[in-house]
Amino acid sequence: MKHLNLVLLILCLAVVSCKSDSKNETTNAMETNSKDVVAETVSEEQQLNIHPISHATMVLTYGTDVLYVDPTGGAEAFEGHTNPKIVLITDIHGDHYSIETLKTLDLSASTIIAPKAVIDLFPEDLKTKRNVVLDNGEMATIDHFTFEAIPMYNLREEALKFHPKGRGNGYVITVAGERIYISGDTEDIPEMRALEAIDKAFVCMNLPYTMTVDKAAEAVLEFKPKTVYPYHYRGTDGYSDVEKFKTLINQGDETIEVIQLEWYKE
Repeated sequence: MKHLNLVLLILCLAVVSCKSDSKNETTNAMETNSKDVVAETVSEEQQLNIHPISHATMVLTYGTDVLYVDPTGGAEAFEGHTNPKIVLITDIHGDHYSIETLKTLDLSASTIIAPKAVIDLFPEDLKTKRNVVLDNGEMATIDHFTFEAIPMYNLREEALKFHPKGRGNGYVITVAGERIYISGDTEDIPEMRALEAIDKAFVCMNLPYTMTVDKAAEAVLEFKPKTVYPYHYRGTDGYSDVEKFKTLINQGDETIEVIQLEWYKE
């Protein structure tokens, strides 16, 4: 009899253990699926996708939202990309403002953000109510995007003729909790060095128009973005040494990630 009771007790314990294990497995599966859903949501809604076109021209996408930055190269340069929700233009020079390109793009539903010096150059058919004039220090919010116009200008005496202070804009774009800095044509100005909480930074470095690799690295090491993308690095004597730039950043602060994209295909 005692033997029979012992057997029954063991069987009961086994059944309870199986139910507990099954419950734990179900709970673990639910937790895993929940984490997967959260990860997928973050990936889809907060992931910045960067498509370098050439030099200063790029396409940025957040989900279905598409931004063209300094569109140049004609419509063929944007084949495969959806029409832009927003177009950002930094300055009046041809590697940033291309009226020929703007006329070939379908901008019927686009908002163009640019400094006044650029908007003033628009032909009448491009001057619409959707255009937003931003000058240094001004901000604008469009849907869930916030744009802040950051000064961009030269410091060296011999370069002041290229980019006077107050004419062009760099931009800080804030979306989904992420801050993206686009330098435009500038040297290592105090306004760049004072930037805070930048997640991704596109920083120019080409002579004689902007700044040296060393100065670009010094500025980046001061405002410490999480990730920096060297761009706009073709000058009159060829390409700037972006590998040296990466080395300087890695030596100065190994927490800053340097990512080299393909800006020049020739």
